[in-house]
Amino acid sequence: MECIPLGSEESAKKGPPENVSSESLEDFIRTLPTREGWSQPMVLYKNYWCRPHLIGKIMQLQDSFKPRYKDIILATQPKCGTTWLKALAFTITNRSRYSFTDHPLLTSNPQYLVPFIEIPDNGRDHTYLETLPSPRLLSTHMPLSMLPPETSSHGCRLVYLCREPKDALVSRWHFENRIVEGSNIELVKAFDMFCEGFSPSGPFWNHCLEYWKESLARPNEVLFLKYEEIKSHPEQVVRQLAKFLGVPLTEEEESSSVAEKMVKLCSFENLTSLKVNQTGGVDHGNKIYVENSVFFRKGKVGDWANHMSEEMAEKLDHVVEQMLKGSGLAF
Repeated sequence: MECIPLGSEESAKKGPPENVSSESLEDFIRTLPTREGWSQPMVLYKNYWCRPHLIGKIMQLQDSFKPRYKDIILATQPKCGTTWLKALAFTITNRSRYSFTDHPLLTSNPQYLVPFIEIPDNGRDHTYLETLPSPRLLSTHMPLSMLPPETSSHGCRLVYLCREPKDALVSRWHFENRIVEGSNIELVKAFDMFCEGFSPSGPFWNHCLEYWKESLARPNEVLFLKYEEIKSHPEQVVRQLAKFLGVPLTEEEESSSVAEKMVKLCSFENLTSLKVNQTGGVDHGNKIYVENSVFFRKGKVGDWANHMSEEMAEKLDHVVEQMLKGSGLAF
């Protein structure tokens, strides 16, 4: 992996000086290893590749974000089913408040309903989260090691959703070429970078492994899901999620097919048909504007086969297998 010589691997592992000012923060970011190739340059911070403008946000969270008892945090790698998980979790936890015919998902994109901890949207920063009533439903792309340590001691529940790496890469590639004007990344280049561990919020496998290991150590607080499982057995996963989040389906709800109704409401077909998901978008700052329609592409399992050669697939499978070896996690 070649990096532009603006910093060192050692500086990428540690944080900035305490009580950092905006000027010294910028100076610190300039010491981090930097690499181009995606729609914007990435910096290596604590062994993960991030967009530079998010580093300051993540650092602020370490001091200012206060996890609460019963907070629910949905964690994902980018393009691993984030929007779908947000829709499902919001519907499950709020089903006593809304009917299926007058539901917020019919008029609001799931990204608005479940805010990111570290990513500003439409001018709101992380201080907005403190105004939300408990229990809060939040999301993040951050690796577990970057979350405030209190998330593991304050009774927070973490739900992690991962996806088959080849499909995640193809979805990421399409997404990157649409969120920044003028971006035109070739798939072969994106593939090579991904295999090297260089991708937004990557290395991909390290991100997955952090949450995987935590789910083994704390199964009552951390639930590890796979995108393909939801596609194959959506109603079953809805029941599993509801139970994990402390709001299991009642016998009356089971007899009324509530699980099936929630799956239908949150389905790719339903969400993409709604006007709210065909117009408008979310401003993430730093020249990144994501149209609501971009959050929905195909949502299919195995779409990588329409873009990758067999040789590419075999190479990535081998890389992932080696990186996950001995962990018990497999795709």
